[in-house]
Amino acid sequence: MKVDKTDGEWAKELSPEQFAVLRKKATEAPFSGEYDSTFDPGTYSCAACGNNLFESKTKFDARCGWPSFYDAIPGSVVFNDDTSTGVVRTEVTCAVCGGHLGHVFDGEKFGTPTDQRYCINSLSLKFEP
Repeated sequence: MKVDKTDGEWAKELSPEQFAVLRKKATEAPFSGEYDSTFDPGTYSCAACGNNLFESKTKFDARCGWPSFYDAIPGSVVFNDDTSTGVVRTEVTCAVCGGHLGHVFDGEKFGTPTDQRYCINSLSLKFEP
């Protein structure tokens, strides 16, 4: 079920930092996020709507400063072209509420099963053991 709220409604529910990332597509500073170095078993869900996004078994240490995953839970995310920096990147958003999560990169040779790196803002996530 899709969640459709106004920016005003989201602003009341999210912290200002979460609102900036999830609704305005900001990026948190590298190495500042709560989940960058978390590797406990569990599930990462959308901080805005609770949609399950990533299993901890797909998380890896890319040393990039943001939580990195090599795969998302099927059907949990949507991919969009992002040309905001002048370079085409693939934005990752929550399939339920449309919240901005981060970006996915292909072919970086981290040795993961998918050869992908989902570079995700901690502020867009909630971890549940």
